Amino acid sequence: MLSANAKKFRSELKDYMDAAVAEPVRINRRDGQSFILMSEQIYDDFRNEIASLQRRLIGMSEIIDGKTKAFVRGEDRTERFKRK
Repeated sequence: MLSANAKKFRSELKDYMDAAVAEPVRINRRDGQSFILMSEQIYDDFRNEIASLQRRLIGMSEIIDGKTKAFVRGEDRTERFKRK
């Protein structure tokens, strides 16, 4: 990951934006704060991965808590989605 201080980042903004297409860039302030610049595609990929992991965790929690029922061959599992 590239890293730059705020002053250098401002002076070379275009170069850092071009670099952020491939990998995130860390921007450090004098007071110790850090920020990350990344492309929208990388950001979207991170958000999608987090959402996927959250869904898996919820599913595993339901299994552990016994909130699921056993699958029966031949059972119509779409019944709950059909209009009445």
